[in-house]
Amino acid sequence: MVDSQRLPVVETFHSLQGEGHHAGRSAFFIRLAGCTVGCPWCDTKHSWPSQGHPEHPIDALADAAQMAADAGASFVVITGGEPLHNDLQPLTQALDARCGLPLHLETSGVDPLSGRFDWITLSPKRHQPPRQELLQACHELKVVVHGAEDISFAAAMASQCGDDTERLLQPGWESSIGEDLAVDHVRRHAQWRLSLQSHKWLGIR
Repeated sequence: MVDSQRLPVVETFHSLQGEGHHAGRSAFFIRLAGCTVGCPWCDTKHSWPSQGHPEHPIDALADAAQMAADAGASFVVITGGEPLHNDLQPLTQALDARCGLPLHLETSGVDPLSGRFDWITLSPKRHQPPRQELLQACHELKVVVHGAEDISFAAAMASQCGDDTERLLQPGWESSIGEDLAVDHVRRHAQWRLSLQSHKWLGIR
């Protein structure tokens, strides 16, 4: 039986959000282990196995988030791996009770939504499209671009999101084709924005 009071954790750290709408802001990250989506360009492949990573009590994660809040973190990011492979309700309840920071989720949207979040970043993948409920619930749609097919996919995903959902294209890291395509599309479509992985440029986590 899965212990809902413990979660497999790759790492926790206090840094700056590097991508998307909240880029540049102080944040505390909880990176959960386990992902079956399997993107070939993933830069955290070590997070894919759920086994082999220590299981942390959710109360300890909430305590760590409180310490980060005291040190200046402005929100908590739950990421992975694919965090929604887990039931996140107990974790978000513990975080709400302990630290009170806004809670952000980064997900591919392949699993049902669980937990309470103030901001949901949906990064859908062509080879495993997201659930409709995540397309409707997300505050930010962020599509990674490596080729022209990703631009078409981004448009299809955006057509299913709410009118207020922010639309971002993010070039794949070191993908010159993806960079050219994303920049050109954003230049010609006012409703889209460019997202860059600023933490990589800065050499921070």
